[in-house]
Amino acid sequence: MLRKDVRNRRVLSFFARFLPALLLTLCLAAGPFAAFPVLAAPSSSSGASSQIDAVLVLDVSNSMKTSDKNNIAGEAMKMFIDMLSAKGDKVGVVAYTDEVQREKALLTINSASDKQDLKDFIGGLDKGAYTDIAVGVDEAIKVLQNGSDPSHEPMIVLLADGNNDLNEASGRKQSESDKMLSAAVETAKKKGYPIYTIGLNADGKLNKASLAKLSDQTGGKAFATDTADDLPEILSEIFADHLKLKVVPVQSITASGSYQEVTVNVPNASVLEANISIISSKPVTAKLTDPSGASVAIPSNNVLLSKSSTYSLLKLLSPKEGDWKLQIKGVPKDKIDINLIFNYDLELKMEAPASKTYKKGDKIGISARLFTGGTQVNEAELYRNMKAVLLATDLDTGKTAELPLDNSSGEFKGSFEVKDSHNYELKVRAEESSFYRESNTVQINAGGSATQAPAAAGSGNEAQDGGMSWTLILVISGILLVLAAAFVIWMLWKKASRGFVGQLVIEVIDGNTGEKTYPQYKKLTGFRGKFNLHQLLQLAPELKESEKLVFTPGSNDRLQLRGGDGIAVEKSGRAVDASRGLELKSGERVSVPLRSVDKTIMLEYLV
Repeated sequence: MLRKDVRNRRVLSFFARFLPALLLTLCLAAGPFAAFPVLAAPSSSSGASSQIDAVLVLDVSNSMKTSDKNNIAGEAMKMFIDMLSAKGDKVGVVAYTDEVQREKALLTINSASDKQDLKDFIGGLDKGAYTDIAVGVDEAIKVLQNGSDPSHEPMIVLLADGNNDLNEASGRKQSESDKMLSAAVETAKKKGYPIYTIGLNADGKLNKASLAKLSDQTGGKAFATDTADDLPEILSEIFADHLKLKVVPVQSITASGSYQEVTVNVPNASVLEANISIISSKPVTAKLTDPSGASVAIPSNNVLLSKSSTYSLLKLLSPKEGDWKLQIKGVPKDKIDINLIFNYDLELKMEAPASKTYKKGDKIGISARLFTGGTQVNEAELYRNMKAVLLATDLDTGKTAELPLDNSSGEFKGSFEVKDSHNYELKVRAEESSFYRESNTVQINAGGSATQAPAAAGSGNEAQDGGMSWTLILVISGILLVLAAAFVIWMLWKKASRGFVGQLVIEVIDGNTGEKTYPQYKKLTGFRGKFNLHQLLQLAPELKESEKLVFTPGSNDRLQLRGGDGIAVEKSGRAVDASRGLELKSGERVSVPLRSVDKTIMLEYLV
């Protein structure tokens, strides 16, 4: 029986490893039946995805108590989280000193409570001695590798306030830290993880050059400031830059104690979300009126409100085009900064030229259009409000020319003349006041010496065959059925062997003496499928009753627990029905009073 089980696991492992490759091969073999798209496929940098997978990396060394006395860094990170989409983005957090103090794996945001969990996690971080930036960066990359969605835009935001401060007692050397950081950067470059760095130069000792190098090498941007007060503005810039958006300053006002009105213009109907950040050190209240003049409740179904000690953020969902009126009342003489970031689900695609081989003097027609959700945008006003240029790079000389494109007819149009017998790379950039987009790139061969991209497969005579024989079709159909069945089996096996994340903190309280054991941290990553509480308690005979409480992995890094007959579970001091399953999020606690012995098991789930 054991050998049979091992053999089955090997078969399933084979399909798990090779099924994607087999399906891809069959899809390529069926190429003559596929329809070729009119538009060239977009590159990964085209701004097609409006979803983010972000890891926020915070230096929580003791020096931050001096450089950021009011914990504005934490508040700025919270504002970054609030600016993310209402649903779909993923966020992880790494807090480091010279080791990882606490971390939170990527959490998919599905509700306001998910954002609040992340902000509570940041608010609960403690400080520690020493600093090693390499530790924070290396862990952030691992978090992305373990949970990033390939269709999302990954990013790392690193905040540090100085140079490394290593613990001599640990034996860690600067050369070891440098080696770890160098390896982490290489991984980030290969994976396409841009690292945005923020240097808080409160004491004048910040190594700006090293942070700038870290960003330059990975395609991010570096920021430095002498005061933590600038951090909310910097985080807004990073959020906008990563999604190819622009921060639109609305107006700065000095509060008078009465309502003061500012105008927020929503430029077009393609805006998914409008993020209005109101940054103030004192409490503010706000009123909102839509373009029709109707008052809009804050919060309401289409207006989300997030508040903190240093900011308020209004998120307008699918707002109407036109001028919105925002009224702000603050404490007299308090300076209030208001910024606006629009989020668009827009992709710019350039039509592929008829040929990739040309000669000197040839003219190539250029056409690019905007798409949302795969559907072409035909809103002529949107095109007219944007400025578009063709970026033509001569691959032989390295020079790039900007050629203006016409935007008057619901597309961006123009032409490119081949000036020399060189090779060229073409792409379109379109922008307006609140965002920009860049299209896919197309390479043109006009006899130059620069290396060209490989010619597209399937451009030979195979299309003349008119298709495959019915025999081959039947063979492929049979193979696909077999693979589909194997895939179903694999998915069932995968579900049964699903892994866990995080850890459980366990304390046992003796009901007779009131004594409580020291906290035990039990990592869950070694379990698969399910386990029971008795296993975590090292199978102590007196606690055998605890085997009735079973844990299984939940979605979004959560933990599911289910209790059997006779086992009680309490949460926040109240008994809960765990027989149907109870979900735990990171930071939540439950207690399990045992009947057979006068002891209570205290559990805290941490990710």
